Amino acid sequence: MKVRLLVVGKTLETSLKILEDKYTQRLVHYLHYERMDLPDVKNAGSLSSDQLKEKEGLLILSKVGREDFFALLDEKGDQFTSVSFSKWLELKFLSSNKRITFCVGGAFGFSKQVHQRADAKISLSRMTFSHQMVRTIFLEQLYRSCTLIKGEKYHHE
Repeated sequence: MKVRLLVVGKTLETSLKILEDKYTQRLVHYLHYERMDLPDVKNAGSLSSDQLKEKEGLLILSKVGREDFFALLDEKGDQFTSVSFSKWLELKFLSSNKRITFCVGGAFGFSKQVHQRADAKISLSRMTFSHQMVRTIFLEQLYRSCTLIKGEKYHHE
């Protein structure tokens, strides 16, 4: 199965980048994973939050394929436990040959058009995290799911 993570902007915090790289290296043993960093919108400081979301949304949608299963990482999305997320992911793997594209938006979230295109919305917590931290948290949960699916000893209950 192919899994892609679309992110707006780059991870600037070195410690988070190190953790992202760690989980990315682990993931290649389980699935075809790729990450696509979308550039920050130019002159973002001169735009309203709605204008910024619209511009980011156009960029995001230009990278989502027609056949992609498109899931937003959004604080208002469905919440899972680690085990239930792994079961959800396994069902996606078994039921489709499509690529699953997960997306982390910018600081102000997603445009209306991006929400309309989404096939799923997933919340990692009721709390709000920086969009840079969400990347690391998601990669760890994706890795955890892969180990659960394979029955490996990483997750403890």
